[in-house]
Amino acid sequence: MDKKRLYKSDTNRMICGVCGGIGEFLNIDPTIVRLILVLLGFTSTGIIFYILAAIIMPSRPY
Repeated sequence: MDKKRLYKSDTNRMICGVCGGIGEFLNIDPTIVRLILVLLGFTSTGIIFYILAAIIMPSRPY
């Protein structure tokens, strides 16, 4: 059984590929993830989450 892993997106990226990677992992449109992150950004939670995820999430190995 193949484990599903969370990686930054290489193909669907705007800044670092965090939202694209989360969208690919959850099988939803990355635009929805970006909209949720923007809404969270108004409370500064989204900004902190994005910066931490950009640092912690690995890029997809090839």
